[in-house]
Amino acid sequence: MEDHVKLQYNGKTIELPLVEGSQQEKAIDIQKLRASTGLITLDPGFKNTGSCKSGITYLDGEQGILRYRGYNIEDLAANASFLEVAYLLIFGELPTPAQLTKLQEDINRESLVDEDIKIILKSFPKTAHPMGVLSSLTSALISFNPSTVDVESEEDMYNAIVLLLAKFPILCAWAHRKIKGLPLNYANTSLTYTDNFGHMLFKLPHQEYHSQPEVIDALNKLLILHADHEQNCSTSTVRVVGSSHAGLFASISAGISALWGPLHGGANQAVIEMLEAIRADGGDTSKYMAKAKDKNDPFRLMGFGHRVYKNFDPRAKIIKKTADEVLSHLGIHDPVLDIAKGLEKQALEDPYFVERKLYPNVDFYSGIIYRALGIPTEMFTVLFALGRLPGWIAQWREMRLNKEPIGRPRQIYVGATERHM
Repeated sequence: MEDHVKLQYNGKTIELPLVEGSQQEKAIDIQKLRASTGLITLDPGFKNTGSCKSGITYLDGEQGILRYRGYNIEDLAANASFLEVAYLLIFGELPTPAQLTKLQEDINRESLVDEDIKIILKSFPKTAHPMGVLSSLTSALISFNPSTVDVESEEDMYNAIVLLLAKFPILCAWAHRKIKGLPLNYANTSLTYTDNFGHMLFKLPHQEYHSQPEVIDALNKLLILHADHEQNCSTSTVRVVGSSHAGLFASISAGISALWGPLHGGANQAVIEMLEAIRADGGDTSKYMAKAKDKNDPFRLMGFGHRVYKNFDPRAKIIKKTADEVLSHLGIHDPVLDIAKGLEKQALEDPYFVERKLYPNVDFYSGIIYRALGIPTEMFTVLFALGRLPGWIAQWREMRLNKEPIGRPRQIYVGATERHM
């Protein structure tokens, strides 16, 4: 195989080296392109541009493969806890029992937030979107933990990671309790990481909290499936912000804001809003399937197909089974969920969708599960953020340890040429 490509320009031939990843992905290294030719590349949305080398997540959209640190997502969802997967993503290996116990104990010690955080939370109206609340509270953690992280110190890095893993689910749960008008719950350190989050989310002041294994298992799988997804919009944001040597909390807060967008983390909320609209219009799924196939109709079927996956989203296969189990366990009878099942059935049988591989994706099924659990639609993206937290931390840590340069894309200027007063 050639180890370079040749570019002919302006009478000169320039050789650009090829880079090959561990899964035989190939890229042209253009770091010296501008110095050699005066040219830059134009790639809106960076669809063809690799921004970094990373050893965290491998994604093959054509084959429908997703792996964390080499482990297939199917194996992890079936056999690991979310905290084990978080350890894997951040530190590179699955934890030993002793390492997992230590991590849980260290998180338990940090599972309090400063009481003044409540003052900030109280200042938001109940109508505030919980993603805006979460982003603000995450930024506020900087003020309560002002010391910078020495990325060369394993102890400093570990302590910062533990602190964020401990306090972030509390902030997520408090954002939920705020919009529901419920009193705030504190962590119960006798529970597992995911079960404790369920406790903080759902426990009512006049009732005992009883874990439902099916619900906690569903939450565990949802968090694992969202834990990382290569260089997506929010992850790229975390790395770019962190490349300026902004701190971990500030970088994560920026990632939350990026995730908020309806084209990214807000997609599962958009699914439920679409289903509600179909219900309000009479619930005729065939009508909306026809609208989705009509090129002249602006209607878009949310939760089907994926920008990256050109096959069935591997996460959707896992969560579809979980959705069926949860709905059966809870005995849910919801007309909106009936509409979702109708759309799913028709899409999987309709040649138009099958030929174009427009299968239901993870956003479609995650929204269904969250609705079945009684979680408000505006909270869906907050749960996505909690799942994505380990991936963001891992990506930030990798970027800083690799001493990557500050992110600074170039542009092609198309404005006015020189003018005079």
